[in-house]
Amino acid sequence: MRYGGAVLAVAALATILAGGSADGQLRGHGGPVRAIAVAPDGKTAVSGSFDSSAIRWSLERNAAVEVLRFHDGAVNAVAMLPDGRLATAGEDGRIALWSAGADRPAKVLEGHEAPVVALSVSPDGKLLASASWDHTVRVWPLAGGAPRVLRGHSQNVNGVAFTPSADELVSAGYDATLRIWPLVDGAAPAIATLPTPLNTVAVARDGEIVAAGADGKVYFLSSAGATRGAIEAQPTPIIAVAVSGDGALVAAAGIRGSVAVIERGSRTLARTLVGPGLPVWSLAFLPDSRTVLTGGTDRMVRRWDATTGEHIGAVALGPEDPLAAYAGDHGAEVFRACVACHTLGPDEGNRAGPTLAGIFGRRIATLPGYRFSEALKKLDIVWTPETVAKLFEVGPATYTPGTKMPEQTIGSPEDRAALVRFLERATKPN
Repeated sequence: MRYGGAVLAVAALATILAGGSADGQLRGHGGPVRAIAVAPDGKTAVSGSFDSSAIRWSLERNAAVEVLRFHDGAVNAVAMLPDGRLATAGEDGRIALWSAGADRPAKVLEGHEAPVVALSVSPDGKLLASASWDHTVRVWPLAGGAPRVLRGHSQNVNGVAFTPSADELVSAGYDATLRIWPLVDGAAPAIATLPTPLNTVAVARDGEIVAAGADGKVYFLSSAGATRGAIEAQPTPIIAVAVSGDGALVAAAGIRGSVAVIERGSRTLARTLVGPGLPVWSLAFLPDSRTVLTGGTDRMVRRWDATTGEHIGAVALGPEDPLAAYAGDHGAEVFRACVACHTLGPDEGNRAGPTLAGIFGRRIATLPGYRFSEALKKLDIVWTPETVAKLFEVGPATYTPGTKMPEQTIGSPEDRAALVRFLERATKPN
């Protein structure tokens, strides 16, 4: 069923509210929190999860207000609209616009041919931009009408952000390019090529562009795309960045579970927010420009004081680290980026991706109980140490066309070999 029913939403909401959040952290999602957005007044927020739901939260009461179910797959991006509506976008390539209190979308925007992974609302509230793994950006008039399709990226588009004037739109791609698209005259975009594939982009209120990706560095560029500087913020890939409303701070989240807080003016690392060690997928500043919300693999939305580095409320450790038993195993550390989507044991079940329990010797797309794409069912691949290594050598999009798996490669042969050895041990049937 494409639209979630009111009974399911109410039941889920009751379960969430029963859990409580007296310590200031927001609990309710059944999977990693992939996206977060905060309303302009700072009183409400919305989160999207790998569990295929979105939750609208009251930040004043630390409680869920609505549970929204519609997407077939993970909710990868969310946005708060100035008129009180919100937008969700998913693995299914669709964007849903929701009115307050509704149990089904007021409107669904369709056209993307692959997962939508980022959304941005123009400062005047008239346009919604979406970034997709179909290599395109679309600009949707929120009053209605056909979207403008922006083509040019050669790989997945992972981030999108309007400039303060709303005259231009910035997109970031895994092809290592930033593209600055003029929206008024339809001219060709300015293109800046950076040294690394890009996962995320944000624009400060003075127009400076902030981007980050696979090399763990945060790059600063002028509004015209000229590189102004860079800082090494994380030892591993950065998944998300956000700029505070006053422009003073940049927060950069990584797959090792920490958030780097950078003083934008001096380009210096001010402090690091340290959580439970699991990937942080999303983050957003509140209007006070000091409080940060983060969402990660621990299925919680956490609050932090970015000016002190302290947790706001009790420090909840969340679920046990699923890789704790493999401490010191290099292959397990390589696998850490995968724990959001895949379990290892036969009793742990599926997440956004299928469980890997007993994977070796199994034909692709044959695991019972998981809905695979038709494209994968047609592939002639049996999972062996060699085929798993090849998957990460050339990338999922190349080796398994039609997959919904995030695009990533492991360049080091030693890292690939360590990952395979780990999976052979960890997924072996008892």
